[in-house]
Amino acid sequence: MTVEAKDFDDNRFVRLSDRILFCLEMAIEQEDVEIAEGLVRVMELAMTRNTGGGEFIERRDYPAEIEGAMNKLGAIKDKQG
Repeated sequence: MTVEAKDFDDNRFVRLSDRILFCLEMAIEQEDVEIAEGLVRVMELAMTRNTGGGEFIERRDYPAEIEGAMNKLGAIKDKQG
């Protein structure tokens, strides 16, 4: 995966969660579970902030790209035991 500065200017990475996903994919590629898990928490915050009150329950599914990253992270964690 190679991203250049122009990729952030051509609307490929418009939302904060898009940029976090890019970093998450990079951490997964490097098999850095600790960083990847931190990025998952940050992404969840970015995706759910300002979406409801204190008792808000997220009912949407993750986009396919995020599901794929989560599955890859799970596989790495299983491999590392």
